[in-house]
Amino acid sequence: MSELAKLYESAPSALDPATQLADANRRGLDFVSGAQRLVLEEMVFAANELADRTQTEAHLFAEFLSKLAGSHSVRDWGTMYRECSQHQLDFVRRDCDRLFKHGARMLEAAFSLVNRPG
Repeated sequence: MSELAKLYESAPSALDPATQLADANRRGLDFVSGAQRLVLEEMVFAANELADRTQTEAHLFAEFLSKLAGSHSVRDWGTMYRECSQHQLDFVRRDCDRLFKHGARMLEAAFSLVNRPG
């Protein structure tokens, strides 16, 4: 018996147009639900990032005000400026690193959604 006949006998419904349509609908539904999940995860991530950034900025501002109140000379102001600038730069660096890692995870998730085997 030829290989094509064996294939047709082992999976006759795979060549059925109704089965193909149902499979296409399932893949479409999987894609839409996956895309919806990615969008919702992004919304949650953005809300968490906004809350975290606000909290960190408030902490840095409070630290700045505390150091400003404690400085009594121009030299103290210069030291305070350098320390607060360094803290702000460290925060921006950590924030950018975290956002780049998140972007890489989102790209991987989007590619896996598009390249999902049928």
